[in-house]
Amino acid sequence: MNNSIKDFLDILSSRGFIHQTTDLEDLQKKNTNIIGYTGFDCTADCLHVGSLLQLMLLRWLQKTDNKPIVLMGGGTTKIGDPSGKDETRKILDEPTINNNLEGIKEIILKFIKFDNSSYGAVLVNNSEWLDDINYIDFLRNFGRHFSVNRMLSFESVKTRLDREQNLSFLEFNYMITQAYDYYYLNKNLNCNVQFGGSDQWGNIINGIDLIKKTSSSENKTSNVHAITSPLITSSNGQKMGKTSNGAVWLSEKYISVFDFWQFWRNTTDEDVIKFLKLFTEIELKEINKLEKLEGEELNDAKILLANSVTEIVHGAEKADLALKSSDPLIANKLEVNDSLPSVDLKLNLLENGIPFYKVFTLENILCKSNSEARRLIQQGGAKLNGIKILDINYLVTKNDIQENKLILISAGTKRHAILKIN
Repeated sequence: MNNSIKDFLDILSSRGFIHQTTDLEDLQKKNTNIIGYTGFDCTADCLHVGSLLQLMLLRWLQKTDNKPIVLMGGGTTKIGDPSGKDETRKILDEPTINNNLEGIKEIILKFIKFDNSSYGAVLVNNSEWLDDINYIDFLRNFGRHFSVNRMLSFESVKTRLDREQNLSFLEFNYMITQAYDYYYLNKNLNCNVQFGGSDQWGNIINGIDLIKKTSSSENKTSNVHAITSPLITSSNGQKMGKTSNGAVWLSEKYISVFDFWQFWRNTTDEDVIKFLKLFTEIELKEINKLEKLEGEELNDAKILLANSVTEIVHGAEKADLALKSSDPLIANKLEVNDSLPSVDLKLNLLENGIPFYKVFTLENILCKSNSEARRLIQQGGAKLNGIKILDINYLVTKNDIQENKLILISAGTKRHAILKIN
């Protein structure tokens, strides 16, 4: 058994990357290493957290001495992927597509290495082969291998039709061009595995079928595979990478490192272990130890998650700065920071609890009135010990006291204060 393939598949399986596969046993029997690709259409000049799973997968692929191919969809972006969309994507002009491609490339360079080594990544743009296709020849040579009946059964098409929503002939061709991408990469770069989200399963299988149908006529054997990953949602069902404020981007151009760090810091208790496995490189034995943590102790795991993901995306220095900016008490091991305003508070006042909004008005420390404090909480800008609190009726009690008999309250991202309990 090829150890590089085994190591890679073991990582995918144990960390939760696999949703569907074609034939893992057959893949494990390969004598050569995996040359696998995933594609990114150039619909924006940056990727968001929704693409992070595929980026981590490519990272693990390279770390196990297999070869990643990154396909930039300079050609397919001109068509538009109907998957997961209720309406036709906006048609982008070529300068915009090229600009988006360069922006995405900058993100990808943070995750994998492009060099001349045996497992150095390769970057390709499908406009190189799609732009100059002769339509009649393409239909004769490849179109005849696609069944319209079968294409109509795929989820990306069926959903639109069932809802009586328009699906243009342009979009209908998307799955054919994606299938041709796999064919082209297999023929020219010996690509043998395609990766993608679970919503891409039909498109990927089309590519495998095309390779198999054309292999006999081209006097070559076909041994190609597919691995899809689950579409990640939070425990509340929210799509990964989406917040009430919009997408969580992987570039400082659209979201500060601080806000990026906070996104992961605010992970729910139910999701933190899953996200540590998928989005960090922390060893599983260390993550498994954290599974036993409950309640407030899970905050340490959330901080570890935030630091680890931010370090991969933005570097260690910026991750450390985000930590210190996000939670001064945690960053300084709950030592008193003289730069922060503080109020002395008697322990007995916390016996029955103090309404959260009222602690902001103690000596006008962060708010001048109760109504101002309530608005702050309702708008999501109030935090207790680094945790966002949205309930204006939340009671601050002895359970909220941290080390050194301190409580940290925050208004927004830059205003913090300390309650000194005595």
